[in-house]
Amino acid sequence: MFEYNSEKHYPKETESRVLIRFQDCDPLRHLNNAKYFDYFFNAREDQVPKLYGVEMMDFIKKYQAAWVIYNHNISYVKPAMVGEWVRIKSRIIWHNHNTVILEYYMTDDSEAQLKTLLWTTMRYVTLSEGKSTDHIGAVNEFLTATSMNLQIEGIQIKDRVKSISQELKKI
Repeated sequence: MFEYNSEKHYPKETESRVLIRFQDCDPLRHLNNAKYFDYFFNAREDQVPKLYGVEMMDFIKKYQAAWVIYNHNISYVKPAMVGEWVRIKSRIIWHNHNTVILEYYMTDDSEAQLKTLLWTTMRYVTLSEGKSTDHIGAVNEFLTATSMNLQIEGIQIKDRVKSISQELKKI
């Protein structure tokens, strides 16, 4: 279970290095559009326990609530190709009392080129009734410690594509 420590630095971003598999690609050797979701979610699922010492199932069991995805917004910028090594990064860019927006993005291995950007919006709901509920306890502490809390009002995904692409060019 996550235990907040005010003296500890919590990274705001997870990162994985992943090989694009043949089985996940279309006949043009591009990563299948639907497979991006698998790559993004698997990368975050692998990294969160390593970075923060928490398994999401622990939160679910303790608080009898879970996040339910209700919106994806994805922008395919450049294709990921079979046999290519890529970097997958994820971060909580915003949260409030019952909602979280996760930002996932994929770059080439050298982090020079943005390939895909995904925003996933989730609502925190009770397991018993499926009704919206507030983040409490360790869940709220985790979100506060790890969220970037960007000012997202009025920002569209195309704005983030441009911003992240510019950041990558500076690296």
